[in-house]
Parts: sequence; C-alpha cells; structure tokens
Amino acid sequence: MAGQIWYLKSCRLFENCSNQQIARLESASRAKTVAKGEPIYLPADNANSVLVLASGRVKICHLTSDGKQSILAFIEPGEVFGELAILNMGNRDEYAEAVENSRVIAIPEETLRELMEEHPDLCLGVTKIIGLRRRRIERRVKNLLYLPNRERIIHLLLELAEQYGLETNRGIELSIRLSHQDLASLVGSTRETVTVVLGSMQNDGLIELGRRKVILKAPDQLAHQVGVPPLRISDSNLSNSPTSFYLRHSLGT
Repeated sequence: MAGQIWYLKSCRLFENCSNQQIARLESASRAKTVAKGEPIYLPADNANSVLVLASGRVKICHLTSDGKQSILAFIEPGEVFGELAILNMGNRDEYAEAVENSRVIAIPEETLRELMEEHPDLCLGVTKIIGLRRRRIERRVKNLLYLPNRERIIHLLLELAEQYGLETNRGIELSIRLSHQDLASLVGSTRETVTVVLGSMQNDGLIELGRRKVILKAPDQLAHQVGVPPLRISDSNLSNSPTSFYLRHSLGT
C-alpha cells in the first residue's frame, strides 16, 4: 500500500493533495503489471477509470481506417492517461499499449470526480491535461494537412528533444529510442519517407543517426527552419512537464 501511495503522490497531478486524499485514491484504485507489447485498454473498452503510469512507458495509439497505427502520444512514469473517462465519454476511442514492461494504477473515474469536486486545483489540473493533449493532437493534424514531410519531422524532433533531450558534446541526444516506423506513425508518414528525410538531414549535418538513436547536432538551425524559438533543455523538461516551452510557442500560446 505504501508503494502505491508513493506512486500517486509522485504524480504531478496529485502533488497538492493531502495524505488523506491520496489515501482515499489508493484505497479505491488497483495496480497491475503489463508486459511489453500488451494492451492496457482497447478501442470500445468501457472508459471507467483514469490511469497513472507508475513505471515503464506506454504509447497511446489510434488505428486508421486502413488498419495503420497512428501514435498519438507516449506516456512516461508519473503521467496520467485515459483521462477522458472523467467526462463520461462512454467507450474509449484509442488504445494504450505498453512499450516496455510497465506498472499501471487504475483510479475509478467516480472516485477521482468526487475528489475534483472538493479540490479546485485538481480540477484545474485535469482540465489542463485534457486541453494540452487536445491541442497537441490538433497541431499534429494541422502539420499533417499543411506541412511537407520534412517540416513535420523537424517539428516532431524538436518536441521530442525538449521532452527527452540530453545535452552531450555532440548535440542534443534523444533518450527515447524510436524506430523509423515509430516516427512515421507519429507524423502520419511512411517509414520509407522518414528514412529518406532523416538521411537527408544527416547529410546536411543537422542530425546524427544511430540504431534507434537521434542526436540533434544543430537544434537552433532546425528551429529556425520551421519558425519556432530555439529549444530550452533542462532537467524539468525531461519528464512530465504540463506545458513545454516548445509546445507553448508552436501552439501560439
């Protein structure tokens, strides 16, 4: 029990809740371990709980009409997902899958809703999460509709660099390991196109590629090419910051 309370308390959404409130959440929640590649929930599953990722990594995906996977987001430890359950949306539209062995805590939506009614900061925090993720998806849709592949990929690399970037003497290295297919699923392109674009960017000296590894060698130049401010990399941006500098500016907020 103490471990589960720690996981909930370490979640940024609940950091201002009292120990008594966290204990209430813990007593109503349940934890489960999910192996790499296994689903956490599927489309059409009943959206009756909000989930906190205690450890591991999860991806939120949508299947297109032709059966292709579109990755909407990656979830890191301490983050909340499946939050639309709070809105009584019925069944889920997307699906969540463990990228690596993960531990997930499921909080019944009615329990969380009751706590939100007595804790305005919590209510505001949930609203911000829903709004940010909605706007992130809207931005990607706009990029898909109006930007060429190269610019879509640059936007994605900058977003990933701010969330997962590590300063090295060779540039900003992405600590998250993604295949070319993963990148293609994030920007709505094909693996072949992503491979060609990344190769061209490497030839231009903008990035360096390794096995599932990308280093941004000229991040300021990349930002300039797509008209956004230079990146700000800090420890606070490496995990679950609610609104990143890159997202605020690329969304016009």
